[in-house]
Amino acid sequence: MSEFPVATTPAPGVMAVDWEQRVDFERLRQYRLERTRRQMEEDDIGALLLFETSNIRYVTSTQIGYWAFNKGERWALLTRNGRPRIWDFGSAAKAHRLQLPHMYDTENSVGGNTGLQGAIGPEAGLHARAAKEIAAVLRDEGLENERLGVDMAETAVFLALQKEGLNVVDGQQTMMKAREIKNQDEIVLLTQASAMVDGVYQDIFEALKPGVRESDIVALAHARLFEMGSEFVEAINSIAGERCSPHPHVFSDRIIRPGDQAYFDIIHAYNGYRTCYYRTFVVGRATQAQRDAFKQAREWMDAAIELVKPGNTTDMIAKVWPRAEEFGFEDEMDAFGLQFGHGVGVGLHERPIISRLNSLDDPIEIKEGMYFALETYAPAKDGRSAARIEEMMVVTKDGPQVTTLFPCEELMVANEY
Repeated sequence: MSEFPVATTPAPGVMAVDWEQRVDFERLRQYRLERTRRQMEEDDIGALLLFETSNIRYVTSTQIGYWAFNKGERWALLTRNGRPRIWDFGSAAKAHRLQLPHMYDTENSVGGNTGLQGAIGPEAGLHARAAKEIAAVLRDEGLENERLGVDMAETAVFLALQKEGLNVVDGQQTMMKAREIKNQDEIVLLTQASAMVDGVYQDIFEALKPGVRESDIVALAHARLFEMGSEFVEAINSIAGERCSPHPHVFSDRIIRPGDQAYFDIIHAYNGYRTCYYRTFVVGRATQAQRDAFKQAREWMDAAIELVKPGNTTDMIAKVWPRAEEFGFEDEMDAFGLQFGHGVGVGLHERPIISRLNSLDDPIEIKEGMYFALETYAPAKDGRSAARIEEMMVVTKDGPQVTTLFPCEELMVANEY
């Protein structure tokens, strides 16, 4: 197996210190705004109305915890020249004015409500009120006839915006393109998030033994991530034994047994930036079928990483992965997400998305500053085991720098007999 490049991007720690240059959060805020405004100009968008949580974080640098994740109950508006505006959940708006006083005041951080996903019906007038407030801002800035890009919203919100006579268009693609290239601060945060998962995998490797449940590993990973400074754990995929093939994408209370193959995916956020990071182990002893499956997954991974270079295109990567029918699936839709690549940032799935489903017909150029994950999956010939590998990397002018460093060159046997 080929050796992939070891990360040289720093992972300096979770605290800010006076004696070392780490993340410059003001530079990060300004970079994200500049990227978004530049893309608005290219896409001829007068303003962006954002309901999707990751987009709001990217543009406004606000968050109120992941209980509010994509409930549609808070929204942001960014115009071509005005300050970011946030309509937030009750008292959160006042908190932003206190926490980021150089960015927010009583004009651009206010309470908002669109009915808690239908719990308060349109007849209460909240949807209409929100649309009128948005339209008023656009009129004040001379943008009422410009295109208003909206990422996603409830149907009642769209109808209210149209009733105000606003020219609503798709704004999600504008945001996806803006978020595509990461600056040095984003790369540090992504690398630090990966470093935290490196440590969790060491704990998992030491804990894997017969009698431990898949759910016990999930609990262990949550605890360790929060101890290390994670702000949110979105998911821990914990899959073992006969549940490995096909991949169910959800953990259970299954008890791990001697000889089980087990794979895990750790998805968490550190200062808003995500990981998606698979590793595969076997417990106690490994069969040849399990080793062969891991070797195949690693070979597909290495072939893909070799092609991560500026100027290459995503179809080149997709072509080195097997067709769905070659590893037991009906078609590419049926196998989607197994031989897979996706951008990672403030969102889990950003541009570029790489798969045989979409990339062969609609390739995207790989650019310096992209940060994405590549995933491979190989079922074993025993009909129950499977291997799953995922590496995250930043694209540099010289190729990829892999930031997921827990050993993955050979199948590791936990508590070997």
